[in-house]
This record gives sequence, structure tokens and C-alpha cells, in this order.
Amino acid sequence: MTVHPVRPEFVPDPSLSQTEMEELQRDIAAAARFEDEMDVLPEAITRTGDAPDVDQTTLSTSADDRTEPPFIAGVDQAFVDDKAVSAIVVLQNGEVIERVSAVERTEIPYIPGLLSFREGGAILAAFAELEADPDVVLVDGSGRIHFREAGLATHIGVTLDVPAVGVAKNLLCGTPEQSLDERYPEGTRIPITADDSVETCPDGTVIGHALQTRQYDSPNRHINPLIVSPGHRVSASTAADIVEATADGYKLPEPTRLADSYADEAKATVE
Repeated sequence: MTVHPVRPEFVPDPSLSQTEMEELQRDIAAAARFEDEMDVLPEAITRTGDAPDVDQTTLSTSADDRTEPPFIAGVDQAFVDDKAVSAIVVLQNGEVIERVSAVERTEIPYIPGLLSFREGGAILAAFAELEADPDVVLVDGSGRIHFREAGLATHIGVTLDVPAVGVAKNLLCGTPEQSLDERYPEGTRIPITADDSVETCPDGTVIGHALQTRQYDSPNRHINPLIVSPGHRVSASTAADIVEATADGYKLPEPTRLADSYADEAKATVE
């Protein structure tokens, strides 16, 4: 099986003007569903590390809900000159079952808020090579935490109609309910709400969370939280649940951490 666009009208087109790109993002946001519509029930997602005789912390589901653990995909990019290298790693019960990559030329420079038009072509090309059918996709980038609620994870999720979560390292927009400059213990979640910088939803709407997936033991240094937001067919709270459940001792969740490593590996083969 290969994963192809379900909404081809949303395939990123870097030849569009900036105004046209922004208008397309508004259409994508209107089509996005920021609520749980996954084949894997959110309440059935647990840490396998909490179960007896299981060592790794990953996503699994109870035997009553499905016959096998879900496929969780991580997506990340690397760059070589004017080429984007997109890598996808799919895990099932903590084991890598598939890795694919694709290389596409980047036709526009980086523009805040329009990342998907620069990187989306390579990501969709990588998905076209994928045999597994992911239950959830974790994307290195923003989802609903975006000026028009259409970050990279939302753009890819809606185009493919796959449950998607945005996992970003920096806050693009919105207002955290607490300062992100403090040192927080692992497991801390700070809601991020829409403000005037988010033009497509009411102020005060929770559009994601700052999630502390890892923290140093020493009080003299700290790790910043991840910025997690729903991309498509996932709620803000479930997006944080999924990322927390797949963060296996590192700041990044395992799917995107492994995709990051594989992107660097694939990058070394690009001429």
C-alpha cells in the first residue's frame, strides 16, 4: 500500500504567490478537524512500558480494541543545497518496520508560516514510497499552532486525510498560559491559546500545548518543552498524550527522533 493525497487540491504548490498560499492555508484550516477521529481510540493508547514484561515505552492498544499495535510514523527533513530530503520512519510496538526517504528540489526560500510549500513536496513524495498505512503521523513542525491554523502537520494531514500531530521545537504563535522560560518537571503541560496572531480562530481557543517530555536532574540546567499541536483528526489533548507516550527517554518522541537521524543518513547519499 502507498499513501497518496486524498485532497489533491491541497498539494503544496510553490509556484503560488504568497497571497495565494495564505488563502489556500485558510481553506486547509477550514477542512481540518481538530478533534479525535482516529481508528485507534485515544483512551486505548497506553504506554507499553507500563505493561508487564515490556521494556520500551511506545504506543500500543488493548487487545479488546484491535488485533495489533498501531503504526506510528515520524516525519523529518534535512537539506542539501537546494534539495529537501524527507524521511519517514514507521514504528509498531517500538520496532522500526519501515523507513523511506525522498528528495525534491526546494523552489522557494524559508518563509515563516509557509514551511509546507517549501518542504511539503518532498514529504508527499516520501509518503508515496511508504508501504505501511500509518494510524498516526508525527511531523517535525507546527500543526494548529500557526497563523492560519495550517502548519506543516495540518497541511500534510489534511492532504493525506491521516491523523497528524505537529511537534515543534519553537513557538510560532499563540500565548502560553504560563511562561516557557521556567524550569518545569517532566510531564508538565502548558496550554497555548489563540491570540491576535492567529487570524482564523477565536482568542482563547486552546490550539496546543507546551509539553515537557524530558528534564535534567540538575537544577542548574534545563530542557525547553516541545510545542505540540493537533494537525488533523486529533484533539489538542490527545496530541499531547501521543507525544508524551512516545517520548522514550529523549526530548523528541521516538518516531520523529528516528526520522531526524534517518534524514541525516539519507542526506549523506544525495549528490
